[in-house]
Amino acid sequence: MSPEQENQVGAEEHEKILAQFGLYENQAVQSYVSAVGQKVVADTERPDVEYKFFVLDSPVVNAFALPGGYIYITRGLLALANSEAELASVLGHEAGHITGRHSAERYSRGVVTSLGSSILSAAIGQTGVSQALGLGSDLYLKSYSRSQENEADTLGIRYMARGGYDPRASTSFLTSLQRYSALENRLQGKEDSGASYFSTHPATDERVNKTRAETAAATGGTVNRDGYLQKIDGIVYGDSARQGFVRESESGSDFYHPGLGFTFHVPRGYQIANGASEVVAVSKDGPIIIFDMAGNPNNMDAYTYLTQGWMNGEAKLTDPERITVNGMNAAAAAFNGQVNGKPATIRVVAIAYAPDRFARFQIAIPPGTAAGEMDDLKRATYSFRPLSASEKQQVRPYRIDIVPAGVNDTMAGLARQMPFNDYKEERFAILNGLLPGAPLQAGERYKMVVK
Repeated sequence: MSPEQENQVGAEEHEKILAQFGLYENQAVQSYVSAVGQKVVADTERPDVEYKFFVLDSPVVNAFALPGGYIYITRGLLALANSEAELASVLGHEAGHITGRHSAERYSRGVVTSLGSSILSAAIGQTGVSQALGLGSDLYLKSYSRSQENEADTLGIRYMARGGYDPRASTSFLTSLQRYSALENRLQGKEDSGASYFSTHPATDERVNKTRAETAAATGGTVNRDGYLQKIDGIVYGDSARQGFVRESESGSDFYHPGLGFTFHVPRGYQIANGASEVVAVSKDGPIIIFDMAGNPNNMDAYTYLTQGWMNGEAKLTDPERITVNGMNAAAAAFNGQVNGKPATIRVVAIAYAPDRFARFQIAIPPGTAAGEMDDLKRATYSFRPLSASEKQQVRPYRIDIVPAGVNDTMAGLARQMPFNDYKEERFAILNGLLPGAPLQAGERYKMVVK
């Protein structure tokens, strides 16, 4: 790519990024990140590039760069970092990918691709399901090569040092990434945590050791832990009200969307992924629940929409029926499909949530699913309901709260106050860049996740 092409591609993809994730609506945080970024890129090998920095409204710990100087980090990454220097290390690394022309190289190789309904369609094995899902597309950037990551690490260390920051923060942040990635994998029961910083920028032992060696002789430089914590105090943690969020309970999980004003329940044993336009809940035993919303421009009733609009003859429906869900007009049907290449029953439910909008459930049920679980899945669709006015006010996303430790405070004691069902102490330690069980310093400020 020529520099002119880089600018054009970056501007075009930037609009897609904003449409997919949206900017985090906190101008103070946006301005702060941009100011740190400008310090880091004040003296790079490509003065022709106009660097631009953006904080995306995403809970995923991620950062990436596009051709043309576009650098993005998520509020999820801001929550994990523990100093301005660690933030600078990430921004410097991404700037290194731009000056090294790695972003342009990846794009020209066609590695920025669209994922969405085709993925679940392949898993379920039914074309009609793919069209019925209507899933949004997620931008996914493949991993950089080892040499590109090493070069970006070296350049990032150089840039943050030139900007006046302690380059040793690059090692501490990579270490936090490793620990966070390992915990996420345990929580999700899988080896790869998906399209996140860990798949696009693997925080391997080799990278950590190389970075540690390159910064071993560094002395001085700005760290600014206290100033950084003050800037991120109060930022949203996890999914936002705009995206909807999950709250765990003894019987499973409840998905709340205060912005659109609804909630529904998912049984225990399901891992929930909240996408830009759909919610997917997957059980280790095989069933899949997919929820999304769709418009109703032709003012159809639920039964007509289900049989003639949504599915539109793509699948042979069995037993379509008119039902009622919490007083709302609805319809349900089933058809034969596949899950992971094996036969399954796909149950679809359309609920007339508003005059111009349908709430939609699709449930893929493999053969041999226990009768009790079948009942739980049916109850999940019937649990869909509008939120009351008071619920909309009371149900809030989690936030980061910066608190000073008291003389008698311990890691275990503060961790117990966080709203999680498991790994509380480990979450607290990773969030604050501490080793498990480390003593807290009285008067020192720490990050907490609060309701």
